[in-house]
Amino acid sequence: MDSPPDRHPDHRQKLNKITFSGLPDRVSGSPHLAGLRQSEREAYECIQEFLEQGQLLEMDKLKFLSAVDTLSGAVHAQANGNMDDFFPKTVLAEKITKLILEESTEALVSTVRQQAMLCVVALRCLGPQGRGWGRPGERSTIQALDDMLQALMMEDLEPSMVFLQSFLEVVLPCLVQSDKVHEQTRILGAISRILRFICNFPELAHTAEFSMTGKLMGTLGLLCMSPNLEVGMAASEALHYLFKVLALQRSDPAPSSQFFRKYLTPEERADVMLVSLEALTKPSRHDARAASRVLRTILKSSVPDIGKVPEIIKHVYHHMPSATDATAQETIRKVLHVLAQTYTDEVVLTLFEMDEQSQRGARKPWEILASFPKGYEVIMEHLLQRLTPQQRSRPQEPGCRAQISPLIATRALHELLLEPSRRMEVQAFFPHLFLALLFRISSLLGVGAAQPPVSQGMDPVSCSVEALKTLMRSAGYSDHVSYIQKLQGWELLTSLERHHEGVALLGRAMVVRSCWHTRPVFRLTVRVLQDPDLENHMTALVFFTELLQCPDVAAAADDEMVRTLANWFQREEPAVVKLLLRAVGILSRHESTVSFPQGPRVANLPGLLEPGVLTRDEELRALQPYVLSCCYSVDGSIVAETFQVLRDLVDQLPWQHSAAFLIQLAFTLAPFLEEESEHLRLTAFEIYGALLAKVSRRVFVFPLRHQVLNLLILLVLHLEDANGRIEGYRNSQRTVWPSFWLISLSPVSARMPSGSWPGLHPDSSGWASLSLQIARPTLCHLATLLGWSKLRATFAEKDIWTILSALLQQEVGRALWFLKQSIQLFRSPQVPIRRAAVWFAGQIIQTLGAEEAREMDEVHAALRHMRADPDPTVSCLATQTSYILEAKEKTWVTSSTSCFCSRRLRKAYC
Repeated sequence: MDSPPDRHPDHRQKLNKITFSGLPDRVSGSPHLAGLRQSEREAYECIQEFLEQGQLLEMDKLKFLSAVDTLSGAVHAQANGNMDDFFPKTVLAEKITKLILEESTEALVSTVRQQAMLCVVALRCLGPQGRGWGRPGERSTIQALDDMLQALMMEDLEPSMVFLQSFLEVVLPCLVQSDKVHEQTRILGAISRILRFICNFPELAHTAEFSMTGKLMGTLGLLCMSPNLEVGMAASEALHYLFKVLALQRSDPAPSSQFFRKYLTPEERADVMLVSLEALTKPSRHDARAASRVLRTILKSSVPDIGKVPEIIKHVYHHMPSATDATAQETIRKVLHVLAQTYTDEVVLTLFEMDEQSQRGARKPWEILASFPKGYEVIMEHLLQRLTPQQRSRPQEPGCRAQISPLIATRALHELLLEPSRRMEVQAFFPHLFLALLFRISSLLGVGAAQPPVSQGMDPVSCSVEALKTLMRSAGYSDHVSYIQKLQGWELLTSLERHHEGVALLGRAMVVRSCWHTRPVFRLTVRVLQDPDLENHMTALVFFTELLQCPDVAAAADDEMVRTLANWFQREEPAVVKLLLRAVGILSRHESTVSFPQGPRVANLPGLLEPGVLTRDEELRALQPYVLSCCYSVDGSIVAETFQVLRDLVDQLPWQHSAAFLIQLAFTLAPFLEEESEHLRLTAFEIYGALLAKVSRRVFVFPLRHQVLNLLILLVLHLEDANGRIEGYRNSQRTVWPSFWLISLSPVSARMPSGSWPGLHPDSSGWASLSLQIARPTLCHLATLLGWSKLRATFAEKDIWTILSALLQQEVGRALWFLKQSIQLFRSPQVPIRRAAVWFAGQIIQTLGAEEAREMDEVHAALRHMRADPDPTVSCLATQTSYILEAKEKTWVTSSTSCFCSRRLRKAYC
């Protein structure tokens, strides 16, 4: 091994004092110029003239050096060429060394020095074949050239890696292209000796600018497996010194097997792979096998960080057809596949770039990516992540590798899904890919196609729809695609205004056509909906609601689904709440096929549900509080939807398991029985009647019994409901007020305004009754529950006046309670009900005794208010009833001497 050079400051000066002793004035010998071209002959003459001259200009030096390079090339091209046939190499080497030493030492780089270095390298590659090269003269020439190379490398007492870079850029192509053993061994020897020289220095200059490590290691590694033993040994020696340089300069020594991973940069690793890939496509079978061994060794374990991935993929793309050896083809497939797993984004981007440049749409790379099952899953998982909103919104960190856009990910998925060999893997990924593509379409339609199309005519929405179709076909659902197409579902899916109709049709097709993946897709949709910030929550809820119509899906509902729905109910977004109500309605119509689990459940508290499958009753019980809360929404359409759901719930729920909810519903419905909206009011009566129909006398206890009695007058008076859909009862007759209304109260009647006394005809079309299918059956069932057998017949057959009179006569003890109910109905928006309420109040007042006098303040106030009613018949009745109350109070005064009653009488006349 060479010893380190002297570090004395005069070292540079000693190198500059080299002289050329024994240089002849004229080169002797007449060379054979017959085989040279004209330019090569001119180069020969230029060299001869330059060697004979003394001081020359820089232009003359450059012409001489260019001539040496030209003549060296001519000699190298000859089968048995030898520079000594023209000029002794030692003479040329000494002359070139002198030119280098004459250059200024202030800067390493100069035109003359660079050209001289190239000439040294060219001469170093020339020489006689066989053992003649080992003669003492020739060995001295080799030593002189090595000394000159080492001198040229030095910069401020440190070897310059810039020089080594230039040296390798010249000799490595010669090494690779040459098929002559002696040339390869001489070049490898030169590389080995210069690397050994570098090993003597702990510090090197310009190491950051040296970029040949990977290419050098790859080339030497391949030559180590040369069939020629001499070449293989020379390459191994050079590789040994390269490892030593890296170990000394970069970190602690390590086994050779770890050099690729531990000591090379990502770009250097890529260079090693590129060198091997180039060898794979060579005609030499041995080169291809050697390159395959190198690449398989690199890819055997997990791949470290590798740079220049696009360059590697481009090389594979362009040279794949030229690899004829089966081992080489398999190795190329392995390289592409491994890189695609680790650097999916860069590989996909490069493949699309190459496809667009070539305009031929090559399928081969995509076929390779789809040919490895495990790798296919890794790639699909990565592309799936690129479709998610989280990936799109996450900012790209500085210095990180390129990331594909959702559009590119969609196109890549489409290409991979076209491969028919991976149906099993496609079916495994189907739920995730299906929802990801569906949400992708919704996002694009919601925010606009913010991503510009990559190629002409490829807009993001169409690309996503085509990928979705391809996914369904690849999973075996071609008939589903045709079914949706027949119903124009794909057009709806891409419509900005009717997109959710298309989503619903997509879900309906899965149910109608019995898709195998309906349940896993449903479960995944539930998990997706657990994200409160889900961008496409409307799409997810529409799809969820449609899938819920499948009996198998509904049977698999669990507490996770219930909690998810409960959380979305709290959003109070009208469109969301309507979908949730529809989902509850669908769920209520499914038969419960799951038996009750063992042990207690806390089904009415969604936050405390135990994990596991729920029965339908438990699911509904957990959601009932949220449905009831929707009755109080300020959005009328939500209230109407809620009532439709409640009607379904009442029809389906058994009293045994839902008594608490049904009782709570009865109390909730009370204010809606007076709702101004006729449709809503009618629905409330239908629900209330259906609810009471479930009640038996055995369970008709407090608080439901008290609540029903508190609504008794309301139920009776709504036989006068003016709903246009309600069937009239004897509506061809004129209303004739009962004769007992005209009681003998001459002092009162004398004060009534002229013309205010009835013949009153409250409704020209006759009085109406609530539907016989709702009101009367409800009243009859109520009479049964209360044990009013006589009143039951009255409720079933008689008119409202007869019913009220009979009710008052039988339940005289509840007269004051009935009076309070009647007063509450003074505020009814319907004129017939207000009129009947005032009339019935007058009937009740006549039955009261002096002991009820203290309750009359509220009655006086209510009647005073009703005297101003906009309907004249109501106003007239209120006035008459006020006079009746005044007359009745007079009778109470005369029968009582209490001061309290007198005070009440005075107050009434104020």
